[in-house]
Amino acid sequence: MDCTVLKFNHCGRKIYSFDKNKLQTENTGRKCPICQEQMRFSLLEAPVIVPCPFSNGHKVRCAFLIGSSLGPAFLSEWQDSELHVGVTNSQGVVYSYTSSGVQREDQGWEQCLCVPLVAPGTGSFGTMWDTELEQFSLLSTWSRHRFEEEREFGSCCYGFALSFLNQLRRAEGRESVTRDDFTQQHVLPHVKTASKYITVYQEIHQHGFYIADY
Repeated sequence: MDCTVLKFNHCGRKIYSFDKNKLQTENTGRKCPICQEQMRFSLLEAPVIVPCPFSNGHKVRCAFLIGSSLGPAFLSEWQDSELHVGVTNSQGVVYSYTSSGVQREDQGWEQCLCVPLVAPGTGSFGTMWDTELEQFSLLSTWSRHRFEEEREFGSCCYGFALSFLNQLRRAEGRESVTRDDFTQQHVLPHVKTASKYITVYQEIHQHGFYIADY
């Protein structure tokens, strides 16, 4: 998704379009898709950029990533596609569990949903995180020979990432988090935001704009 989405108000509606329309704070000669009148914006009414929910996972340290081999458009809650989950180290290398065992990738996760797991400014914590993640990835539990067994029990890549997180939590004296709780608190909010963004983006791509009621 290469185009930036803009949002502006007109005719009592929120209107979305791509930035290539070059909307500015002065009369652009462009007509409103609702009333067909030329649009003029004051400084306070100027179009604003809608934040893209997708990030380059290789630039987000110590994070839980949700991606799709089919691209970000398939990260919607309405898509029936298999998602893939990974964990980054402090250098942006993504560790994920696949049928070939644990993979370490420094590319391929450029458009994904990122759930930061470590607060900014933690300093040397990244070194400990990297060591723990590498040692965890070498456990026999995550060998390629056990992949189908893990898949049967619904673990696979999600189980790998969540198990690592819980190992760190236990080491800090905190309780483990269940899959349901982690999904509800951290994963679903990102997926729902992405779903809305994808809907708007696809509507603009198809019709040139998207209109939402207040």
